Amino acid sequence: MPSLHVAIIGAGIIGLSTAFELRSRGCEVTVIDPDPGQGASRAAAGMLAPAAETTWGQGILHELLGASNQRYPQFVERIEQATGRRPDYLRNATLVVAAEPADRDALHELVQLQTNLGFSAEVLLPSAARRLEPALASNIAGAVRCAGDHQIDPRSVVRILAGHLDAHLVREPAVELLQRAGATRAVRTGSGRIIEADQVVLAAGLGAVAGAPRLPLRPVYGDIFRLQGPSGPPLLQHTVRGIVHRDPVYLVPRADGSLVLGASSREDGNEAVNVGQMHRLLDNARRLVPGIVDCSLNEVIARARPGTPDDRPLVGRLDDGLVLSTGYSRHGVLLTPFGSALAADLVQGLPPNAEHARAVDPARFTDPARFTDPRRAGGHAAPTRMEMHR
Repeated sequence: MPSLHVAIIGAGIIGLSTAFELRSRGCEVTVIDPDPGQGASRAAAGMLAPAAETTWGQGILHELLGASNQRYPQFVERIEQATGRRPDYLRNATLVVAAEPADRDALHELVQLQTNLGFSAEVLLPSAARRLEPALASNIAGAVRCAGDHQIDPRSVVRILAGHLDAHLVREPAVELLQRAGATRAVRTGSGRIIEADQVVLAAGLGAVAGAPRLPLRPVYGDIFRLQGPSGPPLLQHTVRGIVHRDPVYLVPRADGSLVLGASSREDGNEAVNVGQMHRLLDNARRLVPGIVDCSLNEVIARARPGTPDDRPLVGRLDDGLVLSTGYSRHGVLLTPFGSALAADLVQGLPPNAEHARAVDPARFTDPARFTDPRRAGGHAAPTRMEMHR
C-alpha cells in the first residue's frame, strides 16, 4: 500500500516538526518554504513555561500548554534518536521576580492562579531568590520559582530538523492551493511547479497563499535581544521572568553563556526593530539583573507572531485535503509537540483528544456559540469570522 504524501506549507518550528512527526509515522512529506526557520521561530526565546505564562481567563489554553510541556522530553529524545543531534534543551527552572513592592501584587495574583490551575509554584523571599541567582538586584521585592518550567533553543530545533528533512525541502514560496472535486490536492509554487499531495498542511503563519481561507490572524510584533554574557561563570542559571512596573521582561540563559532578552508585544504594523521598545527592555532587565550592562550585543531582531482573538491556535481540517496549523502567537514553541501531533492525527484521520481538538478548532470563529469554553473567566476581543476564499 503506497504511503500518504503530505505537502506542508511553512518551515518554521511548527511546519518542520509536523513533517518530522508525519515521517516518523511512515508518511512521505514535501515541505515548501523559501527561507526555512526565518520567521517567528527565528526570534522565539523558547521558554517552556506553562506555569510562568499563566494568565486569567485562559483555562483551556493553559491545559494545552501544560500537556505539550509534558511531551517535550520525549519530543527531544525522538529528534536525537532520528537525527543523531540533540536540540539545546535545558531543564532549568524559571524564577518570576517582582522588581518593586508594587509589583508583588502581580506576583501574588500569579501564584493564586497557578494554584487554581494545578501548576507548581514556590514563593521565595528576596534573599532566597538571590541565593539561587546572585546576579539578581539586591532590592528585588520577591520571587516565585516554577520548577517545571524549562527552555529550548528553537533555532537548534529548526536547524536540526531542516537538515534532517533537507531532501524533502522545496525552497520556494507556496503561492496557491489547488483543488480537485472540492478538496485541496496540490500546491503551486513561485516557479510554477505543481506539487501534488494526498493531504496539504497549511502552517505558514501569517504568509498569504491564494486559495486559502481568510483567517482571523493579526501580526503581533516582538523585539528581542541576544546578548553574550561576560567571561567567567554564567550570569544566570535560571530563566528569569521579571515584573517591572507591571511590565513583563525575561532573560533566558543559554548553555554557551549567551542570553536572550525579550520581548516586546506591539501591533503597530512596523516590521523594523523599535528603538523605544529596545530601551524599555534593556532598562527593565538592568533593574532586575544589573550585570547585563557587562554583556555584549550579538543581535537585535523583530518578528511578527500570528495572533488570534482568543490566543489559541487554529488547528483543524478545512476540507478533505487541507489541514490548518497556525495562529500559535507567542506559544508556538511550547505548543510544538501538541500541534505537530494533532496535525498529524488530522492528516491520518486518527481520533485526537476531543476536548483539545475542539479548543483549537478553526470552526470556533465561524460558529462561536458552539465553541464557548465554560472555564473561561474573563474576556477577549470578540471572535472574528473566518471566511473561505477559494
